[in-house]
Amino acid sequence: MTVINLNQLTPAPGSRRRPKRLGLGSGSGHGQTSTRGQKGQRSRSGDGKLVGFEGGQNPLLRRVPKRGFTNGPFKKVYQVVSLESIERIFKNQTEVTLNSLKIHGLIRGRLPVKVLGDGSITRPYKISAHAFSKSAMEKIQKAGGAASALESAPVSPEKNSSR
Repeated sequence: MTVINLNQLTPAPGSRRRPKRLGLGSGSGHGQTSTRGQKGQRSRSGDGKLVGFEGGQNPLLRRVPKRGFTNGPFKKVYQVVSLESIERIFKNQTEVTLNSLKIHGLIRGRLPVKVLGDGSITRPYKISAHAFSKSAMEKIQKAGGAASALESAPVSPEKNSSR
């Protein structure tokens, strides 16, 4: 039985083809117009069209009536942490802060943190976060712990808008 090492692997003969080399003169077979044809939109440089472009016809997105309201720029987005992961990671500690959550890799970045009531806790923890779900609050207090809500820095609409 022969052993094949990773450095001996090669593709099957004929399975790999060289890429077309465009615009390298008439002898290459792909010179002059470089397989783009004579004239027209696709033959020009920068011919890429925007998403939804329909060849000059009024696009679907502009034809359909717009209704409703979106609160996108002012939507509150939280990083979520479950009670289950707090119980699993903070076995020997009683105080859970944003710094400790960041150190243990449960959160990252600057988004506000919300604690959710998934799982259960058996020890009294002193947890500080920006928001808590009702079930998380009940479970923390039932275990004899405390939940303190931090004030999140208001995100200004100028920074959050998509301009």
